[in-house]
Amino acid sequence: MPIVTLTTDFGNNDYYVAVLKGAMLSLNPMLNIVDVSHNVDTFDIVQAAFILKNAYADFPKGTVHLVSVNNAPIAGKVFLAVRYKEHYFIGPDNGIFALMFGEINEDIYEIEYDRDNPFPLKDIFAKAVHHIKGGLPFNEIGIPIEKIEERISLQPVISPTQIRGAVIHIDNFENVILNIDRPLFHRVWNMRQFELYYKRNNPITRLCQHYADVPIGDPLCLFNCADYLEIAIHMGKAASLLGLKVGDAVQIDFHSK
Repeated sequence: MPIVTLTTDFGNNDYYVAVLKGAMLSLNPMLNIVDVSHNVDTFDIVQAAFILKNAYADFPKGTVHLVSVNNAPIAGKVFLAVRYKEHYFIGPDNGIFALMFGEINEDIYEIEYDRDNPFPLKDIFAKAVHHIKGGLPFNEIGIPIEKIEERISLQPVISPTQIRGAVIHIDNFENVILNIDRPLFHRVWNMRQFELYYKRNNPITRLCQHYADVPIGDPLCLFNCADYLEIAIHMGKAASLLGLKVGDAVQIDFHSK
């Protein structure tokens, strides 16, 4: 069964997601449609990019990933079909693909659609999926373009003794995810003692493997399943209790052995 994923900011209280699924299933009732998330904060392409970037690679190659975040107002919007690492992505050209993949210079096509349609997504998504899963040449899905809209993600600042990063995501458990991944941390760390400073809280000085490595209610840091450094509280809500939000700065100081 052909696999299609959906990531949107539509929520679960309205009919929009059902309309998209119905339009796709009308063209191909055999589709296996998987909901990645419909609870992306409204218009938040940074959050959507983070979620889909860390989810898509676990799907089989050839999966079509549909993303609909910050599509309104629809007038003048360009929708893209992108092939990247043997996966297909359909969504608006609003910077989300640059946030996910950085620079892309090939296999990008602008999808033509009826701009008078008040909800063109159902036709855009349904026809794009039908085109790809129908075995038609990908280069015939639209008009080839060379560049996508750029959006630069916040990058950590690195020195031999310090990493200055930021909060990029807060998950449903209120774990606080930083823009510091495992390879970067290990490259600077070199097994030295460190202090992770955030807001006016006491620094975290130990890297854990599991949430239960500390007593219930204590803060900790560890690498999550996406290999990003995370500040958490064992059986607690770190974001609320520690006063952290997306965009807040963090600092890790490393000391000589």
